[in-house]
Amino acid sequence: MGTTEQHHGAADVGVAAPLLPSAAVEPAPAAPPRRNMFAFVCATLASMTTILMGYNLALMSGAELFMREDLGLTDEQVEVLSGSMNLFMLASILAAGWAADALGRRGTIVLANAFLMAGALAMSLGGSYAALLAARFVTSVGVGFAVVVAPVYAAEIAPASSRGLLSSLVDIFITAGILLSYISNYALAGLPPRLGWRVMFALGVPPPLLLAAGVLAMPESPRWLAMRGRDAAARAVLERTSDTPGEAHARLEEIRRAAAAEVGGAGVWRELFVTPSPVVRRILANVLVLYSFQQASGVDAIVLYSPLVFKQAGISSDGAALAATVGVGVVKTLSVFVATFQSDRLGRRPLLLASAAGVAALLTALGITLLCAGEAKTAAGAAACVASVVAFVTAFSIGVGPLAPTYGAEILPLRLRAQGMSLGIAANRLTCGVLSMTFISLANTITMAGCFFLYASTAVAAWVFIYVRLPETKGRNLEDIGVLFAK
Repeated sequence: MGTTEQHHGAADVGVAAPLLPSAAVEPAPAAPPRRNMFAFVCATLASMTTILMGYNLALMSGAELFMREDLGLTDEQVEVLSGSMNLFMLASILAAGWAADALGRRGTIVLANAFLMAGALAMSLGGSYAALLAARFVTSVGVGFAVVVAPVYAAEIAPASSRGLLSSLVDIFITAGILLSYISNYALAGLPPRLGWRVMFALGVPPPLLLAAGVLAMPESPRWLAMRGRDAAARAVLERTSDTPGEAHARLEEIRRAAAAEVGGAGVWRELFVTPSPVVRRILANVLVLYSFQQASGVDAIVLYSPLVFKQAGISSDGAALAATVGVGVVKTLSVFVATFQSDRLGRRPLLLASAAGVAALLTALGITLLCAGEAKTAAGAAACVASVVAFVTAFSIGVGPLAPTYGAEILPLRLRAQGMSLGIAANRLTCGVLSMTFISLANTITMAGCFFLYASTAVAAWVFIYVRLPETKGRNLEDIGVLFAK
């Protein structure tokens, strides 16, 4: 609009412009559009809710060392408390698509924060295994809502030029939450066992309240507004979250065309399962398999049980094992930035392939390290184990970790996106729950090294799947990606 007003202003003056050589009147090259910072702020705020998923999930890795002493928990109870969150959240994950469509993306994120605050408070006050399990369920409901809706909101608010970056923020904050939980474990390890683990969980109470207040100040997803026929509101949001006015107009037209095909309610599930088109069937299968492979790599065995893995390799003290875990968390957090800042430049597919190959190789190396350590428990063996774990989380975090939710949110059609993401994340959490609730028992049966050899084989299968089934989506408009699966 500014350019148009300047043009009219010059015309109104009525002064003829002097004739200049043709070379002098050639327009200067247009400057590249600036990345939209408002979209970045909105996506960041929505994604920050998932920091509490990482915090609550990984906090058990260190807290359980003290909960065993305080409450007398058994190995089986520790496994259930550590992994049950992944299974408990299935209910809210499957309901999140409906909630996101009924309440809006923003309203569902606020609801998630309410459950997260209540769950953290109940966990810190729990005095028995049953009470802790109930508190874990409340927390899981909030996590399930957040982990589905945050990437959907980020993908829908982001312009195409930075969608890879903004959609990857979810994994950055999950990973940051994991790191914060490790730091909390280490920093509070000196407190009396009865008090230390309670303070660890109590630290998760204030952040949801602050985040909920911030989320209420950001706009609703323009795609959700258009689905509700609120085109004027959708246009206003797009004008604030696009790189250029022209892009805002183009995005609105694309959303209108996609929203016109909206089937809504029970029709969404019918289109997903009863009468899916070949394109929808391919897309949904890819989302479910990609999400399952992400967790079948055994990453949560490392997240939840790294102190046990390090002790198996020869690190004897709790403090040293927790300190090594903090180092792993720092490297994991920093590694996510590779995918965050390179996926829009290098593309999703190259990073996914490189990541899956690295995960397979490094899980094998970790298994060999643990196998060689045996009963010796040498300092060299412990150092090799820590190095293998650090390299593994690096490989995971540059691709498979952050880009699975990015890719899933991109390829699902608008009318199926919320429910499709719910199904993908349900498959992800189910896989994670099975692995995390069986790791100790499986390690006692086939050895800890055997567990990592098993996980390495699934990473090889993941590489083959990515190579054969997943096309590149970099730079495409969300509404145009479906054509990649029509072949």
